Amino acid sequence: MKKSADTKATPIKEDGSTPKKLSIDLPNDSDPESTRGRKDSVWSLGDGQPPEELDKQIDTPPLSILLIEKPQSGSINVGGDISFVAKVEAKDLLRKPTIKWFKGKWMDLASKTGKHLQLKESFDRFTKIHTFEMHIIKAKENYAGNYRCEVTYKDKFDSCSFDLEVKEVSDGSQNIDIRSAFKRSSEGQDDAGELDFSGLLKHRQGREHKQEEVPEVDVWEILKNARPDEYEKIAFMYGITDLRGLLKRLKKTKKEEKKSEAFAKRLEPAYQVDKGGKIRLVVDLADPTVELKWYKNGQEIRPTPNNRKYIFEHKGTQRIMVINNCQINDDAAYSVTAGEEKCTTELFVKELPVNIVKQLEPVKTTVNERIELECEVSEEGAKVKWMKNGVEVPTGVRSRYRVKSEGTKHWLIIDDATKDDTGTYSLMATGGTTEAHVKVELKPLKILMDLQSVTVLLGQPLKLNCEIYPGNVPGRWYKNGQLIQPSERLTIIHRTKNHSLDIESSTIHDAGDYTFVPEGYTQTLSAKVHIIDPPRVHLEALNVQDNTVTIVAGNKLRLEIPISGEPAPRVVWMKGERVILDSGNRVRAETFADHTCLTIDIAEREDTGNYKIVLQNEAGEDTASVKIKVVDIPDAPEAPLVTDVGGDWCTMTWEPPRYDGGSPILGYFIERKKKQSSRWMRLNFDLCKETTFEPKKMIEGVPYEVRIFAVNAIGVSKPSEPSKPFIPLAVTSEPTMLVVDDVTDTTVTMKWRPPDTIGAAGLDGYQVEYCIEGTDEWILANKELIEKTRYTITGLPVEAKILVRVKAINAAGASPPRTTQHSILVKEVIEPPKIRIPRHLKQTFIRKVGEVVNLVVPFVGKPRPKVNWLKEGQPIDQTINIRNSDCDSIMFIRKAERKHSGKYDLSVQVENHIDTATLDIQIVDLPGPPQAVKIEEVWGNNVALDWNPPKDNGNAPIIGYTIQKADKKTMEWYTCIEHYHRTCITISDLVVGNEYFFRIYSENMVGLSESATATKDSALIVKEGLQLKIPEYNDRDFTEPPIFTQPLINTFAVAGYNATLNCSVRANPRPKVIWMKNKITIIDDPRYRMFSNQGVCTLEIRKPCPFDGGVYTCKAVNDLGEAQVDCKLEVKGGFTFFELMKRGVPLHLIDKYMNESKTSEKSESEKKGSI
Repeated sequence: MKKSADTKATPIKEDGSTPKKLSIDLPNDSDPESTRGRKDSVWSLGDGQPPEELDKQIDTPPLSILLIEKPQSGSINVGGDISFVAKVEAKDLLRKPTIKWFKGKWMDLASKTGKHLQLKESFDRFTKIHTFEMHIIKAKENYAGNYRCEVTYKDKFDSCSFDLEVKEVSDGSQNIDIRSAFKRSSEGQDDAGELDFSGLLKHRQGREHKQEEVPEVDVWEILKNARPDEYEKIAFMYGITDLRGLLKRLKKTKKEEKKSEAFAKRLEPAYQVDKGGKIRLVVDLADPTVELKWYKNGQEIRPTPNNRKYIFEHKGTQRIMVINNCQINDDAAYSVTAGEEKCTTELFVKELPVNIVKQLEPVKTTVNERIELECEVSEEGAKVKWMKNGVEVPTGVRSRYRVKSEGTKHWLIIDDATKDDTGTYSLMATGGTTEAHVKVELKPLKILMDLQSVTVLLGQPLKLNCEIYPGNVPGRWYKNGQLIQPSERLTIIHRTKNHSLDIESSTIHDAGDYTFVPEGYTQTLSAKVHIIDPPRVHLEALNVQDNTVTIVAGNKLRLEIPISGEPAPRVVWMKGERVILDSGNRVRAETFADHTCLTIDIAEREDTGNYKIVLQNEAGEDTASVKIKVVDIPDAPEAPLVTDVGGDWCTMTWEPPRYDGGSPILGYFIERKKKQSSRWMRLNFDLCKETTFEPKKMIEGVPYEVRIFAVNAIGVSKPSEPSKPFIPLAVTSEPTMLVVDDVTDTTVTMKWRPPDTIGAAGLDGYQVEYCIEGTDEWILANKELIEKTRYTITGLPVEAKILVRVKAINAAGASPPRTTQHSILVKEVIEPPKIRIPRHLKQTFIRKVGEVVNLVVPFVGKPRPKVNWLKEGQPIDQTINIRNSDCDSIMFIRKAERKHSGKYDLSVQVENHIDTATLDIQIVDLPGPPQAVKIEEVWGNNVALDWNPPKDNGNAPIIGYTIQKADKKTMEWYTCIEHYHRTCITISDLVVGNEYFFRIYSENMVGLSESATATKDSALIVKEGLQLKIPEYNDRDFTEPPIFTQPLINTFAVAGYNATLNCSVRANPRPKVIWMKNKITIIDDPRYRMFSNQGVCTLEIRKPCPFDGGVYTCKAVNDLGEAQVDCKLEVKGGFTFFELMKRGVPLHLIDKYMNESKTSEKSESEKKGSI
């Protein structure tokens, strides 16, 4: 019901006769009104949805994007336990998602964990699923309410809401005051200090019925007005034990406002008004001259002349804003400012329910009539919903239903009612529902003209008519019980009372029982249709030219020819004057309802001929003729003739077969095989139309045979007889890589490579010819064929220019010649000698005694150089064998001896040009045993040994010693230490009471010495109790400045191959090693790698180029001094200007390198000239 618009709304207060509501979330008045939004007048830990929202339709929630299992709502008794589980699939997640549990809208439960609330997480590595659990233990009544679970991962978000219902064991209600809200739930427990504010809200209804039981003393007002030092006394007086919660609550509570300077009377905290009503907001100003402004949700309300929504009034110091015709959108936060002060309030607009004033009335009518349902509600313009059988009625543009409303009346109109409109219709409003039953019945059927049976000639039109009443009733046509659908040939017409079925041209299939069934009625109209047709043979169904059927001999022929006629005609098959019976064996005739069939099981050549078909019935007669032709594959052709043979091909011809099988020859297939093989290979996949063919890609020297197949439309004939065997042969290809090997004043030596393709005929030899430049005469140089690929042409005139060509000869003839591209000058060419020392010979060549030494040193020079070997300036030993050739010299020692060690000088001379090289050979052997091994001292469990190096070191440095010990009782030797470098040692951890002998082996790069030197005396380890006199030793000073024990040596490196520089240094303390190139320190250069291990210093140059050549220095520095060694590195095999540019070398470095290269080449040529 509506309230009077002039009634003033009752403000909602927190005291007075209305129920008390404890507000926890107090807004800050300093914040802007627009940022705060609406206030919640009641705070709760969650009481579920409000009653008015339970009736709202719940929309289908969106599909979850993270949660694969959501928590479900549940209910428990007070004191019970319950768990809620949420699961997230982690297959596409790189890290663990973040989950939060909330109670109500904003309370985060992560800070509430304790005795009654536990949160757990787990992860299953096999299923890749995160499981999050919330356990509530010993639930209380205030735990009931709405909970929410939120999952976030990067930019993805998912949430789920669920409810918890806590049922009370007993129905007794408690009287709860503000003091009980601040009592601890338990003393000294995990959840101590938790405030229970929802208790005030849970029992609000009970407290409303028992207002007299509420304590008259308002403790809260006492606390707000008291001094802080009196809080504890007041709490003790009224039984409040949770002082911490009390202080937190008081801290959040708004302090008592000072008396306003602008407002004598402020707005109430909240106002309530019914929808459509009027509300007056009144403030009283202390200073009436202050400028006053009204705001709605932070937006200023300005008065306008034509707008009667807001009316502003002035009565003395009172300022009034009247809001007329309040609607839902007027439900907002309002504020008023006077100068710099502001007061706020909230307006709640209550929407009244829409009641049903006039109920719907039931309707009973017939088809095609108008239906109108009328209802009246209590409010104009109210929103209502029309339902049919519980489903909302569609009211779109194309809907059969029309909805109309005028004031408080609403109509549902159906213009053309059908039987489907029968049902229960209802109207739903917010204040109630009304319904009525609508029944639509059919009108009685009358048959004005029934269907009549007809007989129609085949191909003539067919029409069936009937008339019924009412005329607007549709119907369906059936033939033999099957529904008839309209088509291009068949038309169904309905014109008022008349229903007709028209067929333009009738067929045999149109005969049958026809029925017309009016829609919605049980009565039917029926008639029969008969079709008459004279006999006819349908030869066009054969789809053959000239009615001729061709069949391959030996196959089965089943010739089906459609026939028609009503009644069914009699069929006779004839060949000539002979009638074909249906009882024949190989040839027989059969007749069926719609066709006749001639069957020949195995076709023979004699079955060729004309066949006649005769049809007769009472309506007439028809005849037709069919020609049958029996064809076969052709005969095999005669054997082919091979007329010409090449290297991998041949030419063959043949004659067509004598009998073509009754079908023209389409072409031929050709096959070949090796004479020794039995597998034939087809040469053409496309038919050969001619009687000649040229097979290719055969192997030379292998005998082949060929044969022919003839092909017509029927198939492939049998193969012909094979041809006579033939062998393909061909000359070789031309020789390759013809070059000049040597030239003298009267001879020219040529060399070449064999032909790439020799063939089956093989290669008998080569023929060399030459031609003097300026003439066309080719002179044969060799009268007989040569097998070698090198030949010297003699007897040539001096300084003549000739051209040379070479041919390969085999049984098939001479190959195409290979000719030199340029003329050759017959004149001796002097080439200075040059020794090309292999890389492994540029360093000391080391071999063991008794091994074979075989050194090959290549060189170049023309004419043949003279080679001489010297050892340290003296002729070499006769036990060393030297073999020289045009391009190298070989030093061979069958069994190396120590005396073969030394430096060997090799010189190569061509006329006045000489080139020399030095080879260093070192023959090493096992070392001799150490000398003078003696026991210096024995004390405790230790023995000190001393010895001298061996006399013979085996021509190699001693790299260590091996010391062994043996007990005198067993004399079994055990190794104490290996690879020991010094000549004195102390052996420790010997067994007390045992007597030991010691022996020592020396070791070099070859191995251990053959014998060992043992101590003459034994060392007895004396038992405890004996006095040992420890001698006094002077400490030895091991410090020394750096000394290079092995210097750097000059090195030649090959461009593009890694090179290393090595030296060794001794110093104590350990020195700092610095590498320099051309006096410039090498620092952080990726082309260099520096190593230092036990005094051996190594510099590795990665893939050097000529630019890396120069003077390299190794410098060692410690606190006692410094030392350095130098060497020169020369990189052979320089780069061109373009190669240096490709490698990214700067231009100034390229110029420097090119100038140095030219200078070095010039100096070397001058040295050779002087020699």
